Amino acid sequence: MLFTLIISFAVLGSSVAHAAGISPLEGLEALRKGFAGINDFTAEITQEKQVSIMKRVMKTSGTVKFRKPDQFMMEIRPPYSSRILLKDNVIEQSGGKGGSKSRIILPPEQSLRQWFQKLATPVSKLPDGVDIRASRSGQLYTLQIIPAKKGQVREMQIAYQADGTVRRIVIIEKNGDKATIGFKKIRKNVGLSDKDFIL
Repeated sequence: MLFTLIISFAVLGSSVAHAAGISPLEGLEALRKGFAGINDFTAEITQEKQVSIMKRVMKTSGTVKFRKPDQFMMEIRPPYSSRILLKDNVIEQSGGKGGSKSRIILPPEQSLRQWFQKLATPVSKLPDGVDIRASRSGQLYTLQIIPAKKGQVREMQIAYQADGTVRRIVIIEKNGDKATIGFKKIRKNVGLSDKDFIL
């Protein structure tokens, strides 16, 4: 679940097919350098969700906001209205205005703050508990992240430009569900504050 919310990026298709393999450390270091100068960002998103027990794909649109070191918010527009707020390792979700709310507390090792603390210094070794593969096509990097431990996420793919710009995230869950999130109209360092992250 955390992978869905963290820096969100990834790509499938032709751009991956023409990409050249690089070392995972090189891919992670490119991500670190690209994000070093980004304090916050906002973006429009489109999301396609393939539920394993259904034959159709649900398509939604909305917005995301992110602020270092540990705040992320995603709002999905009708007809599937929902809002998700991640503050460090606490996820709160609401089913739109006036909808029911839920709260999930992630293990400390999955906190957003911890991940960005790791990205604050040059990457010299791969993180524990994940298998990482990387590739590059021009200025577009792709990371394929496969958690080794049990959990909801089977695989995540992250695609980002050398300047840290988010392009797409693909999350494949162990139950077969798949979500693809594309990003556009990205605005960096807009000066977001705590009041912009209220569920």
